[in-house]
Amino acid sequence: MSALPRQIALSAVLDGLSFALDLTEGEPPGHATRSCVIGMRIAEEIGLDPATRSHLFYALLLKDAGCSANSARMAALFGADDHRAKRTSKRVNWSDRLPAFVWAVRTVAPRGSPRRRLDRLLAIKAEGEVTRALMQARCDRGAEIAYLLGFERATAEAIRALDEHWDGRGQPHGLRGEEIPLLGRILCLAQTAEIFYAAGGVAAARTVARRRRGGWFDPDLVDALDAIGDDAAFWASLPEAEVAPWEPADRLLEADEGRLDAIAYAFAGVIDAKSPWTYRHSDRTCMIVLGLAAALGAGDDELNDLRRAALLHDVGKLAISNRILDKPGKLTTAEFARVREHPEMTRRVLERVPGFAKLAPVAAAHHERLDGSGYPHGLTAEQLTMPMRLLAVADVYEALTSDRPYRAALRSEQALEIIRVESPHALDQDAAAALASLAHDPGALGPVGHPEDDAVRVEEVLDREA
Repeated sequence: MSALPRQIALSAVLDGLSFALDLTEGEPPGHATRSCVIGMRIAEEIGLDPATRSHLFYALLLKDAGCSANSARMAALFGADDHRAKRTSKRVNWSDRLPAFVWAVRTVAPRGSPRRRLDRLLAIKAEGEVTRALMQARCDRGAEIAYLLGFERATAEAIRALDEHWDGRGQPHGLRGEEIPLLGRILCLAQTAEIFYAAGGVAAARTVARRRRGGWFDPDLVDALDAIGDDAAFWASLPEAEVAPWEPADRLLEADEGRLDAIAYAFAGVIDAKSPWTYRHSDRTCMIVLGLAAALGAGDDELNDLRRAALLHDVGKLAISNRILDKPGKLTTAEFARVREHPEMTRRVLERVPGFAKLAPVAAAHHERLDGSGYPHGLTAEQLTMPMRLLAVADVYEALTSDRPYRAALRSEQALEIIRVESPHALDQDAAAALASLAHDPGALGPVGHPEDDAVRVEEVLDREA
């Protein structure tokens, strides 16, 4: 395994990937970056020591790492676009019953009939502690990812406490006052301040902090933010702010090969958690494509890059509503057009990330086809490298042999036949042959598919996988 050509700051990697988390939360690009800068400025104002500021710094960058864990449930429960529901929920005082009720009425089944909207509201009421359950899934998963990436308890537990409120009316555990970790209190304030700043400037950020002082927020932290409100230069720089200057200089962390792998695996988990129908899709696609590449003689460096590209190839799907991803019926033209955008979004995300930028062309080409019939750019055989071809085959095979909301998983033999039908003009024949060999090696690809009706029309199956 070759050494990295240069030292890569861990903060730059996570800051780049935070763009994907912004997409999942329905926030504009740069939300996590700006929240981090605001939180670190508050930490400076209250005089936190470098070690504590380092824990806070990474908690701020990863505060939304668990955001995909409740997307499917929120979309199903509200009958609405999960991105819109998440975005609007952050702009109301959901800990008070009346604002929460008004928000729910405005959010549920936005294009549904009055009866359908009422049914959704009754379902939410019947669900009981729905808010707690949704937020606990998000916060617990975010903390788990922080631990998986090797961060210390202070960072992980700050993420877990993101939505706790000073008055004890937050979620998921109803912690009160100093029961809430200090860094969690800063996360809550910094996130809200950024959202209202983006909508209405410094005055809006200060106003919401003052209104919720002693309610959502630690009064001392609100006073610190209020003091920062007079720093015109700071707020003027915020739209173009970068996180690197805010990491404590004596505690800079770097991303070596092992840590880049850990980040790729962690974010593959974020991607696959978006929908219950894609559980382990990225991980299994990775396993398949590595088997194909090894069978065709790829070297260690090629395998290393292909592993990360496979794990992150669907990061662009975080921008797609679960109302589309989990739809059991045929997609509308507009919905399918939205799906077809996700490889390009994958490219945009990865190009922002040091250490992963070189993976962008391969990861973004997993729906391209040799005959130019793929998307998003209609690339043809001469433009598609072998890694691109292998990832395309692995992605199709994994999808075909997994359950989807619109069909049951196909048996391996069925999937291989579909790929053979496609191979002469769309999918690489060498990759297809290698896949067939691996698929007939018991255990080589893990458990795939289960028996079902053989009467499967190829064009129907490929409509959503192609």
